[in-house]
Amino acid sequence: MSTAPTSKLPPFDPRDPIGVDDLLSPEDLAIRDTVRTWAADRVLPHIAEWYENGELPGIRELARELGALGALGMSLQGYGCAGATAVQYGLACLELEAADSGIRSLVSVQGSLAMYAIHRYGSEEQKQRWLPGMAAGETIGCFGLTEPDHGSDPAAMRTYAKRDGEDWVLSGRKMWITNGSVAGVAVVWAQTDEGTAGTGIRGFVVPTDAPGFSAPEIRHKWSLRASVTSELILDEVRLPADAVLPGVTGLRGPLSCLSHARYGIVWGAMGAARSSFEAAVDYARTREQFGKPIGGFQLTQAKLADMAVELHKGILLAHHLGQRMDAGRLRPEQVSFGKLNNVREAIEICRTSRTILGANGISLEYPVMRHATNLESVLTYEGTVEMHQLVLGKALTGLDAFR
Repeated sequence: MSTAPTSKLPPFDPRDPIGVDDLLSPEDLAIRDTVRTWAADRVLPHIAEWYENGELPGIRELARELGALGALGMSLQGYGCAGATAVQYGLACLELEAADSGIRSLVSVQGSLAMYAIHRYGSEEQKQRWLPGMAAGETIGCFGLTEPDHGSDPAAMRTYAKRDGEDWVLSGRKMWITNGSVAGVAVVWAQTDEGTAGTGIRGFVVPTDAPGFSAPEIRHKWSLRASVTSELILDEVRLPADAVLPGVTGLRGPLSCLSHARYGIVWGAMGAARSSFEAAVDYARTREQFGKPIGGFQLTQAKLADMAVELHKGILLAHHLGQRMDAGRLRPEQVSFGKLNNVREAIEICRTSRTILGANGISLEYPVMRHATNLESVLTYEGTVEMHQLVLGKALTGLDAFR
């Protein structure tokens, strides 16, 4: 015989329709809420103006505040880092990107690219010198891999490091570098004579005050406008022998850093989607046409239901990948799975939300178009859709279709 439940079901929460919060620990929830409150206080009141002006004023102060929150190098251990779980870091990324992708990008590049490279592959001296200040937000870092002519094919990079006695001399250009013109340190990847094309790539820790280093800011962007994006120019930058990251040779180094950063994007994209979706729900409840709120029409409700399904499927996927990362079982192919799905679905949620808001959806009074244009960058950085499709295609078939 079956027994009827003796307790009542919890009420339905439209902001958490499938109960994802039940998967989170009290510490997870506290970290999420702390970051959400910070973003609401420090970013949301200003972000429309920053976006319209194409600037991120006070970035150094924001970095220090993020450092005080423990958000920089959040899941790294030691050296002043918070040592949080991957799930907790992901929740922080979600809340930061719900404010703006530019803020999450600042944190991702600082922690998952620049700091992660030094933490995983650097010497003890490099770690001691750079990581505590970066974790505190006192020193901002950037990561130089992409070049003007080489994005998806980093093995063909032209930036070159040659030996000159005990020193290294770096020459080349890097492009689309987040944090570049405000960074105090850059992790730069370059070809060397230590192997054939691709296999001799080495990482270098470059103080940005080194002679020959410059980082002009890139202007006139229509995406990630509230983010500092730069070109890196290395004109025979001379570095001591101990500037090289000793722990890795070849593309394995930068690609592992990218995988770590992509994990944060899996979560962050859902933050942008959530913000847009919530704006659409609120608007549908209050906007009246034909004598009633537009949320009372079947077509609007169908859009909202479909968006809710994709949003919370994406959050569940992000949480699952976070648990795998915490267990040491997350593969790069699984990160590609998450980035491919979640960014693609996030853009569709933003676009559908815009249709509910109608003409008002293109105004900066609402976050929807800002998130949509930001996600156009997120869609292709840290690996284009096509590259992640090929990663998954190779994993599924065992056949390499990259070349």
